[in-house]
Amino acid sequence: MTAIQEFIDNWGEDIWVSVIQTFQMVSISLAISILIGLPLGVLLVMTRPEKAWSNKFVFGFLNLIINIIRSIPFIILLFFILPFTKFLVGTSIGVRGVIVPLVIYTAPYIARLMETALLEVDRGVIEAYEAMGIKTRQIIWHVLVRESRSSIVLGLTIATISLIGATAMAGLVGGGGLGDLAYRYGHLRYEVDVMYVTVILLIILVQGMQSLGNRVAAKLKKD
Repeated sequence: MTAIQEFIDNWGEDIWVSVIQTFQMVSISLAISILIGLPLGVLLVMTRPEKAWSNKFVFGFLNLIINIIRSIPFIILLFFILPFTKFLVGTSIGVRGVIVPLVIYTAPYIARLMETALLEVDRGVIEAYEAMGIKTRQIIWHVLVRESRSSIVLGLTIATISLIGATAMAGLVGGGGLGDLAYRYGHLRYEVDVMYVTVILLIILVQGMQSLGNRVAAKLKKD
């Protein structure tokens, strides 16, 4: 018990600050990525051949850009866009410095998950609404999104967990959060206890997000 108390006295504040930073990175990046990724996912679906807004150039361009970004591992992307990040937000370190690469990494991933979820909607249901003269914008919101909302939630849960892993890697460039704590103290200074606690906290965070996502998706599926 004395050892635990000593650990809390020595590292409690640092760990608490790192947890807060991780939540900040995940929440801000996720919110911006959703605002970008969800509309992109809708465009990917609606500009496909034989869809309402069919446009092979728009679809091809979006498809290419998303595939290119998704093919770059996050750790490489992180270093590759450091100059752009610094230009955009004035810094490449700290919570603010990793928001840009996190969004660039996550938004295309969410767009692809959104596309997959929307494509699962029964084509017959869509055609029935089109036959009644319902506008495309209403079909997108009231049919496509509504029918696939359970899959969308599960997709966002997967994206969030991937984002948590990315924030851990952001510690390599001084991004803050649990990853930064584990790297600076657990790895560079061989503070094994800090590394173990960091891993346990990340596991709890991921398990919590997955359980929450599963429950919300199950509830939406029943409604």
